[in-house]
Amino acid sequence: MDRERGESEDNLDYSVANVEKALHQLYYDPNIDNKNLAQKWLMQAQVSPQAWQFSWALLSPNKVPEIQYFGASALHIKISRYWSDIPSDQYETLKSQLFNQIACFASGSKIVLTRLCVALASLALNMMPERWPNAVGDMVKMFQTESSDVDGKARCMALLELLTVLPEEFQTSRLPQYRKGEVRNALAQESGAVFPLLQQLLQTDSPVFISQKALKCFSSWVQLDVPLLDCECLMQASFTSLHNAELFDTAVEALVNAISQPDAQRYVNTLLKLIPQVLQLQEQLRQAVQNGDMETSHGICRIAVALGENHSRALLEQVEHWQTFLALVNMIMFCTGIPGHYPVNETTSSLTLTFWYTLQQIKCFFLGRVDISDTLMYVYEMLGAELLSNLYDKLGRLLTDTEQASSWQHIEACLYGFQSIAETNDVNYSDVIPGLIGLIPRINISNVQLADTVMFTIGALAEWLADHPVMINSVLPLVLHALGNAELSISSVSTLKKICRECKYDLPPYAANIVAVSQEVLMKQIHKTSQCMWLMQALGFLLSALQVEEILRNLHSLISPYIQQLEKLADEPPNPSNKLAIIHILGLLSNLFTTLDISHHDDEPEGTEAKKKPTLQGPNPVVVVLQQVFQLIQKVLSKWLNDAQVVEAVCAIFEKSVKTLLDDFAPMIPQLSEMLGQMYSTIPQASALELTRQLVHIFANDPTHFVPVKALFLLVTSVTLSIFQQGPRDHPDIVDSFMQLLAQALKRKPDLFLAENCDVKALFQCGVISLKFPEAPTVKATCAFFSELLARCREVQPIGLVVHENGKLLLQAILEAIGGQAPRSLMDHFADILFALNKHCFTYLSIWLKEVMQQQNFPSSRLTQGQKETFSQQILRDRVNKRRVKDIVKEFTLLCRGLHGTEYAAEY
Repeated sequence: MDRERGESEDNLDYSVANVEKALHQLYYDPNIDNKNLAQKWLMQAQVSPQAWQFSWALLSPNKVPEIQYFGASALHIKISRYWSDIPSDQYETLKSQLFNQIACFASGSKIVLTRLCVALASLALNMMPERWPNAVGDMVKMFQTESSDVDGKARCMALLELLTVLPEEFQTSRLPQYRKGEVRNALAQESGAVFPLLQQLLQTDSPVFISQKALKCFSSWVQLDVPLLDCECLMQASFTSLHNAELFDTAVEALVNAISQPDAQRYVNTLLKLIPQVLQLQEQLRQAVQNGDMETSHGICRIAVALGENHSRALLEQVEHWQTFLALVNMIMFCTGIPGHYPVNETTSSLTLTFWYTLQQIKCFFLGRVDISDTLMYVYEMLGAELLSNLYDKLGRLLTDTEQASSWQHIEACLYGFQSIAETNDVNYSDVIPGLIGLIPRINISNVQLADTVMFTIGALAEWLADHPVMINSVLPLVLHALGNAELSISSVSTLKKICRECKYDLPPYAANIVAVSQEVLMKQIHKTSQCMWLMQALGFLLSALQVEEILRNLHSLISPYIQQLEKLADEPPNPSNKLAIIHILGLLSNLFTTLDISHHDDEPEGTEAKKKPTLQGPNPVVVVLQQVFQLIQKVLSKWLNDAQVVEAVCAIFEKSVKTLLDDFAPMIPQLSEMLGQMYSTIPQASALELTRQLVHIFANDPTHFVPVKALFLLVTSVTLSIFQQGPRDHPDIVDSFMQLLAQALKRKPDLFLAENCDVKALFQCGVISLKFPEAPTVKATCAFFSELLARCREVQPIGLVVHENGKLLLQAILEAIGGQAPRSLMDHFADILFALNKHCFTYLSIWLKEVMQQQNFPSSRLTQGQKETFSQQILRDRVNKRRVKDIVKEFTLLCRGLHGTEYAAEY
């Protein structure tokens, strides 16, 4: 206590009481200056040595969730950022304490549980693999052990939450470069302890919320590049889950992530097994299109396109399976032709465009030689290195024969053999590849097809080059030279992108030349738009491996011409030509910032510790550039605010930057929030709402950025309310995005609705209006908003008051929709609101149901009073089984529409 008094005199008293006092000030003090002071003080407290003491005390069961959350966050910060300060003899104690706290919160606050899981995940990553060799297996055993204090379902959910955040924490961890590879390998091996558990949960009759969490966990782990072969059983379970409406969206994400893995093309047999499973979704897809169910059609299309877009070349090589691949192409063609007006009542067709573009780039001469490639692959399976040696000898003779000039076709055929084998097999241990790399520069390229194959062969060897960096200089000049040839656009740009991605830590000596050549071809406009974007992504990978000063120098050189051009365009009157140029430049910046990541090193090879860069001091280079061009972007917006495409392109720059930079994006929050607010206040557009939603999702829970994010949220809310007053019917995209924003805010930071200038009643009324929109996505987003809102009735007083005063209007609107005013495909979403009303407002619902059902001919003239009373009793009785409530609503809507018992209804 004497020590604490001494620190108090120096404003360093980070006691439990003072931390709680500061948190109360941050959340509830109306004075902005006081909030800012509290925020700065809390940031210092989190990194202080005393955090080890007050964090555990703040997790006490008698504290409110906001205080507990701060304690859990402080633990995570100490573990993730100050690991070296923790004595090694304290590791086991810390591990045990975290396990105990997670067990305590298994049935408690979800946000606190998640933060504790993230803290334990960070601990595990820092201890793996030497100090905690079986970390994942130990986690599974720990939570599978019977405990009288925690019921089985809560233990299961806590375990799934821990397993889900572990790969996510790895992706954003600050592990040293040399440790990344070790930990990634250890995690990949420990998937064997996770996947059987997930498979068991998905194959048994588990509650929906557990199945959903298991699918999310699977989706998280596949992003660690787990071999696709090991994912087969869980992918099968995911396909089965697509037939459950509550699991559909999560299952789609899991399947798309698994199929889209970079290394998935290595497992051709598994990919071939996936095609029939995707084709079996065609009937579900047709029904969704027929019923106007855009979410279902969109999800199924995503799966089909992911398979076709990522693996067309690998699948086309399997000649004996050409009919199944053709069936997949026809399915994607059906998706392209889905009727409707994009993006109002149809959002699927645009997903397929990249597939068609990818497919048309696969040369016709390639299709005619697939059978030869297959034969080579079969021979390689038998002969292995001997086949490569024969190919190498043949190529060597062709290139060194001085008596007779060799035809380009013979040379190209040998290279194609190497390309085919290297794309699907590990050739790292082949002793002929160095010789091949030495021969390639000797090829006299006299034909475009030969040049294309040279490029694709080099690209197929990018991983080999990463392990043998001394050979990069033998082929890189060829690739850079090919960049200047428009006919080699796709092959040269894609090959450079592969090299920059795989070999970026060995490219700094060549960086200046790569940037100079790339800049030259970009300014000469040799490549089409899509290849320009790929080239910018390649440069982003390249710059990520440089020192900060070099990054800034190269960024200045690379971007300056475009900034000058953008400045000129900003001064000119708007016209269609200028618009295309502006969107092109903004797209180049977006794609550059997508891959320019100096803080994360997910793909670093082992042994890169010698190349480790110093800790970043000051703002991230991307942030520096964004701050430099910020006023120019504002100037462009002032001329083009009424053009949705330009606004979307501007928002895309910041959206992709914030996704890549995460915490490093923080310096941009104040000015971006202000600009977004000005944009939306002048001419409201959906893309601004989408970016606001992302800022709320990432930063609303961070005390440091709560004030500007809150101000932005309240501003866009106020502007959108004025749109509703004027008539929102002409803005379904804005209404859709607004409802998604409100739902996200309720999930991440319900305190936003406590603000004095947040008119909760008006938001409630806007939701009721939105429920009656004809666009299905808007209605679904609104239903999600109400489900989140009703769940906050007890914890947020203004919400509770509004619901109690106006809930009857909401019930009336829902029953009108069920009664026949909304498509039957939306009934599950309306049932979600009824379930939430019953769960959180049971007393009021019983009164409201009785009152509204007494209205004559409501909700349908086809109903008897007895049928209405039966429905009311069934709804009030089912407060736990959401699936049952959905079935009740489906039966009732058939009665309302006069379809119950008909053959048409039986098919429904």
